[in-house]
This record gives sequence, structure tokens and C-alpha cells, in this order.
Amino acid sequence: MSMKLYVGNIDFQTSEYDLEQLFGESGTVTSAKIINDHETGRSRGFGFIEMGSEEEGEVAISVLNGKEHNGRALVVNEARQRENNNSGGRNNYGGGRTNRW
Repeated sequence: MSMKLYVGNIDFQTSEYDLEQLFGESGTVTSAKIINDHETGRSRGFGFIEMGSEEEGEVAISVLNGKEHNGRALVVNEARQRENNNSGGRNNYGGGRTNRW
């Protein structure tokens, strides 16, 4: 079973390819994604890596968490499931519409 990792404190110039190569030293990388700001397109400084197995994920965490990459100490841990508050980013009044009083 694969393991999804959170990677934080990524240098803004680091590419998904760079992360894939770095994490590939610890095992099989099935996906690499850096999260970008929707408005500017600029990296938000974090991303996600999916490793081929839990064992490879654990190796990547132990090897890369705290490791300096492009002048920054990476934060690497198992990604947590996103909490769903069912609001979809909107208020809970009027079916998601903003009420004007």
C-alpha cells in the first residue's frame, strides 16, 4: 500500500521534478505535487509526495525530515486526511449564499 507524505518548508525555486528525484533516493515515487497559489501561480512552499509503499515512506521520513535542501530544512511527515467541515469554504447560511440584510 502506498504512503502519502507532506513536505513543508520547500524552497520556492524547487520543482516537482526536483522533489521526485530527491525522494526517489528513498524508494519509488508514484507522484509529486507542489501546491501553488491560485492567484499568483507561485509555490506556497509545501507539497505532497506519494511513495510506493509504507516502508518506503517511513524511510523517506527518517532520511529527509530536517535535511537541508536548497538552503532550507525540509519538514517531512505522513500526510493527514483533510478535515471536511461540509461548508465548501462558504458560510452555512442560505445554502452557501451570502445573505444581505
